[in-house]
Amino acid sequence: MATKIRLQRGGRKGYAFYSIVIADVRAPRDGKFTEKIGTYNPNTNPATVDLNFDRALYWVETGAQPTDTVRNILSREGVYLMKHLRGGVKKGAFDEATAQKKFDAWKADKVKGLDSIREKDEKAKKEAYAKGIEAEKKVNETIAKKVADKKAAALAAKAEAEAQKAAEESAAEANAGEAPAEA
Repeated sequence: MATKIRLQRGGRKGYAFYSIVIADVRAPRDGKFTEKIGTYNPNTNPATVDLNFDRALYWVETGAQPTDTVRNILSREGVYLMKHLRGGVKKGAFDEATAQKKFDAWKADKVKGLDSIREKDEKAKKEAYAKGIEAEKKVNETIAKKVADKKAAALAAKAEAEAQKAAEESAAEANAGEAPAEA
């Protein structure tokens, strides 16, 4: 029986979510499978992979052929590196402890890189948020300035109208006070 390691699609339309499965070559994509060894979610940044490392390594060593996408996933998770290191142990190039140290060092470096990507994304989001807030504050300030100018102009017009009315009244009183004196 020829086996493949491939993705089995799940999720909803426009939001794919995949299971990483071991299946017969002749089985349909979403059909019968031998074993489920993990999940792959490409919708997150970076893509989330939950993999049973030991079972994936077992199937790769027994000769299961992965699809191109799954090969990339397994390579990023370190399955092929571990297979390579185990081959070196079998040939006597180094012992099991050295192989494990090399793998752990690679894994730590990989985690460090992913953490820096996440931090960079969070920092960019915070900066974009801060710029948006700053732009909104500037817009609010200009609006407040326009409103204050409008209110000041209205108050000035009202005060001028009152002053003019008071001047007219005082002029009318002065005219009224002078007119009886002449008569």
